[in-house]
Amino acid sequence: MEQSQITEILTRPLSQELLARDLCRLAYVAKDGTPRSIPIAFTWNGTEIVLCTTKNAPKLHSLRQNPAVALTIDTEVHPPKILLIRGRVELDVVDGIPEEYLQINGSYEMSPEQRVAWEAEIRSLYDGMVRIVVTPTWAKLIDFETTLPSAIEELARQRAERQGV
Repeated sequence: MEQSQITEILTRPLSQELLARDLCRLAYVAKDGTPRSIPIAFTWNGTEIVLCTTKNAPKLHSLRQNPAVALTIDTEVHPPKILLIRGRVELDVVDGIPEEYLQINGSYEMSPEQRVAWEAEIRSLYDGMVRIVVTPTWAKLIDFETTLPSAIEELARQRAERQGV
């Protein structure tokens, strides 16, 4: 997929809404060769999706071995709104707490007091983290109104041909 096509999809208003959500599902191939899909908080910086994790997270070994990932960001309403992204990760080990991690978790509902306590806790627990930076190499937006999964698009086209439309 060309970068201009990816950019066009990711800059659509609905994509921007989905990219502003708190959680996505990250799919990757685990150390034992089996697929994994995990919920994880993320932030979108306009060109990349940034996730943060502990320096000892088991997924890091797998991502070093195979940096190809898929992300799903969706809604819980009917019809669902779904943003599918494939990409490659780069791992960036950082000292302390990445600013993105604080931004990611800034959208959770916390009182000011809870926020102070949460931030103090993570700063005392982590001496560093790993930024998982995903550069999109493919994207598809599905809203079930103007865009559909490719298999359903094919069925609709076949039905129209049968009906002579």
